[in-house]
Amino acid sequence: MGKLDGKLALVTGASAGIGEATARALAAEGARVILAARRKERLERLGAELAAAHGEGCCAVLAVDVRDRADVADAMEKLRGAGWDRIDILVNNAGLAAGLDPVHEGNFENWDRMIDTNLRGLLNVSRYVVPGMVERRSGHIVNIGSIAGREVYPNGNVYCATKHAVRALNRAFRIDLLGTGIRVTTVDPGLVWTEFSYVRFDWDKERAEKPYEGMTPLRAEDVADAVLWAVTRPPHVNIEEILVMPTDQASSVHVHRRT
Repeated sequence: MGKLDGKLALVTGASAGIGEATARALAAEGARVILAARRKERLERLGAELAAAHGEGCCAVLAVDVRDRADVADAMEKLRGAGWDRIDILVNNAGLAAGLDPVHEGNFENWDRMIDTNLRGLLNVSRYVVPGMVERRSGHIVNIGSIAGREVYPNGNVYCATKHAVRALNRAFRIDLLGTGIRVTTVDPGLVWTEFSYVRFDWDKERAEKPYEGMTPLRAEDVADAVLWAVTRPPHVNIEEILVMPTDQASSVHVHRRT
């Protein structure tokens, strides 16, 4: 018996990194998992792996761009048609950083990508999923934030702003949903070794790997473990915030590096 037997979870950004690791962790505890992301081929590969490990019907693939409200609406309609719409756990993980420029030299396209994905995407998905939770008076929303939602670091301006907004929305959800039985959690990691940095620097390997040089970062599985812990607490316990840092990192800019 898994701790999440009978639960249905939706994980955005499930095609890689923290989202993929979270989907694996939830499925291992018995949840049925909706794997949502833009990269359908990756989702299908992950879905096949999970089905082999946990049985057919353990997951569904949902190719969706969370930035596109119409696409999200269409995706949710497909879930309803397939009977996968009674979502108990929503993990708003889809997010990215783009560029690392001072604000006065910022790239408008990068700004739009971060705001649209990290903020608008979270709102789009939540707006379609949470009403069902309210109607059933149960559910758990987990928003994947960042240490960047608690601090601002040099040239992180817009990315930090979006993650500060996620933390504010997490608190707003908690207040607005008080009395509904719905739990709300933010999990805020420090440096995590995923393809996140590659995306930020347009797959420039040297720049992408530099932040992790000489230190031991978190793994995606470490963050997924925090998510799993939060969603498996007793119903009367709401873990509002989890800050997960590598032992080698004390703040956004204080990192111990071995020479």
